[in-house]
Amino acid sequence: MRIHVATDHVGLEFSQTVQQHVAGQGHEVIDHGPTSYDPLDDYPAFCINAARAVARDREAGIESLGVVFGGSGNGEQMAANKVEGIRAALVWNDATAVLAREHNDANVIAVGARQHSVDEALRFIDIFIQTPFPGEERHVRRIGQLGEYETSGTITGHELH
Repeated sequence: MRIHVATDHVGLEFSQTVQQHVAGQGHEVIDHGPTSYDPLDDYPAFCINAARAVARDREAGIESLGVVFGGSGNGEQMAANKVEGIRAALVWNDATAVLAREHNDANVIAVGARQHSVDEALRFIDIFIQTPFPGEERHVRRIGQLGEYETSGTITGHELH
């Protein structure tokens, strides 16, 4: 599987650890930056580039996921979620890593590098990558509604205020 990785300056060192760990499991890793430490860098472009790459890969039939992280993971998740077709989930424990895949078919994970030990964060990433989306009808329906709203601003059969 191809794994797209992006961070901000807070997660730069951690990014190298993640990339080595994921590559060591046989995955192809693509780093979307940053490549050097700059405490004033702007993470949105890095995370959006990673998310766009995941979306392009998936459209091309290439199995891929994304991993974005920063101090809290919140801004990185928000940035990734601006990309059409991306469902980025903020993960903070084993259960949210599993549920992100099983219930939401999340294709990007966001982790707060300052919120967890390296071992915890790597475990969340492993769980996320290894958990398949089982495709239960109710989850497929809800994901479809999110996609419909994302492209049309409506959800068929539902009144939005």
